[in-house]
Amino acid sequence: MLVLVAPGQGAQTPGFLSPWLELPGVADRLNWWSAVAGLDLVHYGTKADAEEIRDTAVAQPLLVAAGLVSALSIFPHPSDGQRLVGAAAGHSVGEITAAAGTGVITAESAMALVRRRGLAMAEAAAVTETGMCAVLGGDPETVLAKIEEHGLTPANSNGGGQIVAAGTMEQLAALKDDKPEGARVLPLKVAGAFHTHHMAPAVSTLEALVPGVTVRDPRTRYVSNADGQVVHSGTDVIKRIVSQVSNPVRWDLCMETFKELGATAIIEVAPAGTLVGLAKRALPGVQTLALKTPDDIDAARKMIAEHGEAAGNPLEHSPTWRLAVAPFKGIVRVSDIRPGHVLAPGTEVAVVANNREQQAVAAQHGGTVVEWLVEDGDPVSPGQPLLRLHPEASPE
Repeated sequence: MLVLVAPGQGAQTPGFLSPWLELPGVADRLNWWSAVAGLDLVHYGTKADAEEIRDTAVAQPLLVAAGLVSALSIFPHPSDGQRLVGAAAGHSVGEITAAAGTGVITAESAMALVRRRGLAMAEAAAVTETGMCAVLGGDPETVLAKIEEHGLTPANSNGGGQIVAAGTMEQLAALKDDKPEGARVLPLKVAGAFHTHHMAPAVSTLEALVPGVTVRDPRTRYVSNADGQVVHSGTDVIKRIVSQVSNPVRWDLCMETFKELGATAIIEVAPAGTLVGLAKRALPGVQTLALKTPDDIDAARKMIAEHGEAAGNPLEHSPTWRLAVAPFKGIVRVSDIRPGHVLAPGTEVAVVANNREQQAVAAQHGGTVVEWLVEDGDPVSPGQPLLRLHPEASPE
């Protein structure tokens, strides 16, 4: 099964978009997205220096544009990607890339949203001088305790022995001077304490914006940064993207979900490298590919041919129906609902539980029950369809 992932802020480097502009149609697409975002993506992706693209308001649209351009280079038709990719996820701002790639929002909506996200987060970061540092190695519990001791937030739990601490520059300096035993502390190329309470003003800004965004349910399993769960409601995806601005990224849980889904290969879209590095440490045996330049396209297409298949995406087989799906691996307990029942939007239909958590599953859009796809007590995997519904109520 193939997983597609998109990197977050800090992955950008000066000139990284230059080789992509050599592909037919890329310049036209970037010019259009530049108009949508109100930002010259071609200039910043080819000529701007490291300090210019460190600016949050610039870096975030640049990253999403690069991710979408590179994804379209290996899946010229988005529906091909949605059919062949078994799951998709993005790290931090990469979640917007993943939302567009899975069909939740259009590329234009993604560019408008990410531009406003970047501006809002930059404004929030300007209130107090803040930043982020990667803590590499050390005992995880000891690292977390030391981060808390210095008043910092574990903003990213990335797995593979990496936790990112975020807070004020004074707090980060204290952590560097008093680092956890056996760990290294490295500053990151970001301009604020993202995914912490310092970003609360940005959340409020985005909450006022997103009600006007047209969304659809993802056509591929969408794995959320919040908790590694598979999310099948487009509305829920957007709500999570907004709230994630001030909440920690649990990439470690996303990778656990990839493992539970049976991932055999991971492709990271441009500017690639960071996430496949984490996957190599956390998911041994899973093939990885960093789509850094067009030189990597042939290798990516070969990996797609070997690992991408429609059978890996259960959502692809039911395009005209609504589905209720499992959020994570566990045991399902189904409600007393029968075929023909008409459900109101948000009706609880099942509960999925494991030894770590349990969660109710709702029919987000309502409709008429067609059939159960599982039985009470069955083991289920993340994103597995549980119940099929017709999107409209049956006539009286």
